[in-house]
Amino acid sequence: MFTPTKKTIALGDGREITLETGKLAKQADGAVELRLGNTMILATVVSAKDAEEGADFMPLTVEYKEKFSAFGRFPGGFTKREGRASDYEVLTARLVDRVLRPLFPSNYHANTIVHIIMFSSDGVDAPDALAGLAASAAIAVSDVPFEEPIAEVRVARVDGKFVINPTFEQIANADMELMVGATYDNIMMVEGEMDEVSEDDLIAALKAAHEAIKPMCLVQKEMAAELGVTKREYCHEVDDEEIKERLRAEVYPKCYAVAKAGNADKQWRNEQFDKAYEEFLETIPEEEREEKTPMINRYFHDVQRDAVRRCILDEHIRLDGRRTDEIRPITCEPDYLPYPHGSALFTRGETQALATVTLGTKLDEKLIDDVLRHENERFLLHYNFPAFSTGEARAPRGVSRREIGHGNLAHRALKRMLPDDFPYCCRIVSDILESNGSSSMATVCAGCMALLDAGVKLKKPVAGVAMGLITDEGNVKHAILSDILGDEDHLGDMDFKVTGTVDGITATQMDIKCDGLPYEVLEQALMQAKQGRLHILGKINEAIPEPREDYKPHVPRIVTMTVDKEFIGAIIGKGGEVIQGIQEETGAIVTIDEIDGKGEIEISAANKDSIDAAVERIKAIIAVPEEGKIYTGKVASILEFGAFVEFMPGRDGLLHISEISWNRLENMEASGLHEGDEVTVKLIEIDKKTGKYRLSMRALQDKPEGYEERKNRGPRGNGGNGQPRREGGNQPRREGGNRPPRREGRPPRRNNDNRNERRDEE
Repeated sequence: MFTPTKKTIALGDGREITLETGKLAKQADGAVELRLGNTMILATVVSAKDAEEGADFMPLTVEYKEKFSAFGRFPGGFTKREGRASDYEVLTARLVDRVLRPLFPSNYHANTIVHIIMFSSDGVDAPDALAGLAASAAIAVSDVPFEEPIAEVRVARVDGKFVINPTFEQIANADMELMVGATYDNIMMVEGEMDEVSEDDLIAALKAAHEAIKPMCLVQKEMAAELGVTKREYCHEVDDEEIKERLRAEVYPKCYAVAKAGNADKQWRNEQFDKAYEEFLETIPEEEREEKTPMINRYFHDVQRDAVRRCILDEHIRLDGRRTDEIRPITCEPDYLPYPHGSALFTRGETQALATVTLGTKLDEKLIDDVLRHENERFLLHYNFPAFSTGEARAPRGVSRREIGHGNLAHRALKRMLPDDFPYCCRIVSDILESNGSSSMATVCAGCMALLDAGVKLKKPVAGVAMGLITDEGNVKHAILSDILGDEDHLGDMDFKVTGTVDGITATQMDIKCDGLPYEVLEQALMQAKQGRLHILGKINEAIPEPREDYKPHVPRIVTMTVDKEFIGAIIGKGGEVIQGIQEETGAIVTIDEIDGKGEIEISAANKDSIDAAVERIKAIIAVPEEGKIYTGKVASILEFGAFVEFMPGRDGLLHISEISWNRLENMEASGLHEGDEVTVKLIEIDKKTGKYRLSMRALQDKPEGYEERKNRGPRGNGGNGQPRREGGNQPRREGGNRPPRREGRPPRRNNDNRNERRDEE
């Protein structure tokens, strides 16, 4: 019988994180239940007892899943069950993976699965900031080998103050939010976005996050100690010290010579490294070669890594011959493609990105239907990394997690620089045509130029650069590398991507593979990144200094309007008949949403005439009738005492028979009006009580010379103009109160003051 073990962590603002193990998922190697408020996450780890034959890497898989029932919702779609991971779930899993992976022993190769599930959430606290802590705690209480526990927190700056693991509401109001993963001693991972903050502000945020992470790491160690956890013994690598020493002696000089050559051709370097490898492999007896190849692969990688790193540290020579702070040659070509709404080709060294921009309407927005997020996304960025970009013969297999992650970083870099009043739905697609170092930063630069080429009035241009770091044992020497190559990323100690404008950082992503990176080195890397960023921005500015003055001819035009909430129903009409009629008659697309008590209208069309026509129709609907104003309308119906005229959309007024002409008309047939006729009328009265409208045609006609108005009949008992009626004017009723019988053939009496008006609602 297991006895649950529980620990708590105070966040400092009254909230408390609880970790509990020994109650759920007891057949997993490790399982921890994490709670914060009404959010509950379960993390488990299971690792195979043995490694697969020939494995020379860590086969780690991290899965993050959110249950719709956690938030009291049904999944969408026909099956009504959770399906493939959403982009948000993939991004959360990647954040956890990037911190955990470097901390497994380098010689541990057993298949390991970390599964994180959100079972409860009230939509207040962000669960992705808790996933790393839960996963690390599950490993800490298991027998799976792991160097030391980690934790992840989100740090946001709200109203000038740093908040650890902010709520969704606080995140929405933050000018800076970062996810930070670290051990007790070292920061391992950073990713986030910000509103043009300084390098000093970023360093301050990292320090605040690390201080919050330290007690989380200690709690995990306490749990493991209380449970008496002993890590398993394993043997996943077979070594041959003789081969190892012989390979180093024979291959190291060759690798060092390739590194020192400073040849910018990636293909040449790869061929030379492969040649050194093959030459050594030929020295192994053929009957032993297949068995010892995995071992030789490991040894060769270590030797190649050491040779490249020592060449940089000792001789300050990079693989392609550049200085440590030098950016590769850059070519910027906006408007590269003839028909997309915007396009640009960005080439930096052997990395090339072709970006296109498509501008659409509200109907093109992406519906995000995640567990805790149900909204429309107006700005999309998709990143594609085909195998041919690195010369590989590999068939495409759908969008990879890496592509989702790189696209998300570029999306974060650019989105805050879109105009605040930008009416379009916007999609950027970046296709990587060639890759040797930081294609995500090339995507930012190409995407920025494509937006400018499309005529998007960005607040400021954005560029990005990837930084690297090489250190030796004990950090005695270090070299910070600007615009790193793929090999420098693979063989180095840090991959630090920074994007921003001339005034500050907009997004960052960092993975650190070494221990004990001082903040001074990190600050130096940030300042060197700023120099590189400004250099690249200068190249972009030379190619396209200003946004295109106007959109290309085939870009849909969009006009937005804001109306009072009371007019929304009138614009839509019964069953949507009014808005559909506007679209059919004008050819424009009209959408309307209620936002903050207002009606937000978007009108789009391929030409200006259609938009203008739709705008006029809507303006007519929302216009307020004014006494004395002249309108052109249509006769809606004809009655014996006059006509009802629709003088504004949805508004009818009474045109009394006496207001049609200065001449007296005996009946409506004499007026010559028919239903559907277009007439010009003047609004002569608005009844303040009933809201009814009185119209006149004769008020727009010249009054005939000598015309005399008919005198209105006064109150009963008086003559015209209030004079007493003649004697006998009041006829006595017959006994019983009945009127005298009506003379045969006499029509019924009619009122003069708009009697028998149509329905009250007219």
